[in-house]
Amino acid sequence: MAEAVAHGAASIEGVNVKLKRAQEATLKDLVDCDGLALGSPEYFGYMSGMIKDFFDRTYHQARGKKGIFKKPYVVFISAGNDGTGALRQIERICLGYQFKKVYDPVVAKGEIEEKVLAKCEELGQVIAAGCEAGIY
Repeated sequence: MAEAVAHGAASIEGVNVKLKRAQEATLKDLVDCDGLALGSPEYFGYMSGMIKDFFDRTYHQARGKKGIFKKPYVVFISAGNDGTGALRQIERICLGYQFKKVYDPVVAKGEIEEKVLAKCEELGQVIAAGCEAGIY
């Protein structure tokens, strides 16, 4: 799913895409990016521990940093259950960062099918095109 989102984003001319695992992402990545696509598997009705770790590692240092307020974001989730718990928690944390949700999330329930990957690619295109055009 992440690769499909990144592929969609990279299809927009003039956009630089960095695909990173949560444990590799830093505060600098967060500050420097124009927008975020946040993805997670759903574990026990919650986001992955590494996504939560990324938020925990960056939150206090990110507060008050220029460029964080209203940073656009989108979410994609691979759900073993229904994805609502993971989505709800990610969106709550993004409210705390004061990010701006710019598109409906993609939640895949069960096997990842081509239809889901196409939605992920569209998700990447939407956030990248909006950032490139300066509308977010």
